[in-house]
Amino acid sequence: MAGVSVPPASQPQSQPVPDTTRARIQHEAARLFVQGGYHGVSMREVAQAVGVTKPALYHHFADKEALFLSLLDGAVGGLARLVAAASAQHDLRTQLHTLIDGLIASAPEQRVGLQLAGELRHIDAARRAAFEVAYRRVWMGGLTELFEYAAARGELRVDLPPATLTRAFLALLYPLVTGTPPADPPGTARALLAVYLDGATPH
Repeated sequence: MAGVSVPPASQPQSQPVPDTTRARIQHEAARLFVQGGYHGVSMREVAQAVGVTKPALYHHFADKEALFLSLLDGAVGGLARLVAAASAQHDLRTQLHTLIDGLIASAPEQRVGLQLAGELRHIDAARRAAFEVAYRRVWMGGLTELFEYAAARGELRVDLPPATLTRAFLALLYPLVTGTPPADPPGTARALLAVYLDGATPH
């Protein structure tokens, strides 16, 4: 999930440090949540990691849930930017290449976002539901709209619903941002996209 501004602890330490208190809080909180899980992290630990007092931390975030969800909101914002960049292209093949290039570039953040999303079960049900609605609207809805327009232009088969085509595309895509990174991400991406657009059987 792109947009999470915090890399895993294993990333190089040369990554720029966020230059605002709020961004530094999110940076350290994401690192701690990935390492310890939602219940394994306290607001006191976040404050200590950032070097601020707890009252200063609560000035920016009302509670731990609000802080945690702000990280996931950032991830959804990143996905929205990926979809917008793809939508600005004029044909489906270029759109999907643009989307995949963006995913590869943000793969470390995607992995962090997916790890954080795995902790959603610990969040208040109403807050969790609101996030899930936003995620489906931005990511699933945005991609489905791409495929709807492509089908209308005659670039995709019309005997399958765009939502089904979206799910098939995502199923091929997730190896790029989950598990062990492939040895050649761009090459893997091109191969997966060729299977999606051109099929796996010889023509």
